[in-house]
Amino acid sequence: MTARHMLQAFDTWRGQNQSLVLASVYDTAGSTYSKTGAQMLINADGDFQGMLSGGCLEGDLAERAVRVLNTGQPQLVTYDLGQNDEDLWGLGVGCDGLMRIFLQPLYAESAYQPFTAMTVALSGDNPQVAATVLESEAAAATPGQSLVLIDGEAAYKSTGQSITVALKAAAKLALSKAHSFATEVATDDGKVRVLVTLLQPPPRVLVLGAGLDAQPVVRMISELGWRISVQDHRPTYIERGNFTVADQVLCVPAEKLAQSVEINRFDAVIVMSHHLATDRQYLKQLAPSEIPYIGLLGPRDRHDRLLADIGADAGMLRGRIHGPAGLDIGGRGPASIALSIVAEMHQHLMR
Repeated sequence: MTARHMLQAFDTWRGQNQSLVLASVYDTAGSTYSKTGAQMLINADGDFQGMLSGGCLEGDLAERAVRVLNTGQPQLVTYDLGQNDEDLWGLGVGCDGLMRIFLQPLYAESAYQPFTAMTVALSGDNPQVAATVLESEAAAATPGQSLVLIDGEAAYKSTGQSITVALKAAAKLALSKAHSFATEVATDDGKVRVLVTLLQPPPRVLVLGAGLDAQPVVRMISELGWRISVQDHRPTYIERGNFTVADQVLCVPAEKLAQSVEINRFDAVIVMSHHLATDRQYLKQLAPSEIPYIGLLGPRDRHDRLLADIGADAGMLRGRIHGPAGLDIGGRGPASIALSIVAEMHQHLMR
């Protein structure tokens, strides 16, 4: 269950005018499944998308979400599983952590804000920031008031001017540190505790090649909730392949790749056409890009031959190209190779 899957559920529930609750982790201690900034959506029937505890607390959160929707008031909840967790919850989960979660109602009549603005941020290419009031001593700031910034501009704002300036400064800090946090900001009439959430869009991955071994790669990337584009210059490969989970499927001549997609929008690419001339064309177009991870399928001597073939362009790939692509996990066959490739992508993109 990922941000992408949560956005898909939101589109469905919003289309049905369902009232929803956004649950956001704002503080943790010890061993916890999720960290500050993690989110999940819950509808009035108790169905949810996203996971904050690996399934331990979601049932209780669903019950609390119903009360939040009935009252219209946000709620702070603390789960301390460090001691007596079996006595408290009857779960015996064996966790040692503490987790604090903010439950925030979302209604159709208020256009599901602030989450609607968050979905715009999560659908883009660059990290953005949301700030939400958790607790307040100030009369001008109430729990649930929010500010969503996209490229520094307010995509949604229900906060007063006195606190908005402070929230923008906190948002800039979240972007520079690349993580979410809770903090206190001072106003003229009291302190306000806020959650500053880094909204990190899912990575975009370009799979160059639509052979049978590309299909498990695409499926595994989809399970991670990443956005996928598949390209192959052979119509038969595209027609026979099962790429229904991909966001985009292309069939253009290899030399026209750069004319058909915005290459620099991708965070990772795997070159796996199994055709030397085609892979050569792909690498020449990828060389001047800014893509941080470029995987190349095939043995080392094939990798060296292709780099020699593209001449001076090979220098621009140094430090970014990985061939043979994938971590050495000792597996064989399409599924194992796909796992090693996706694991290596994950290692580079998520560290």
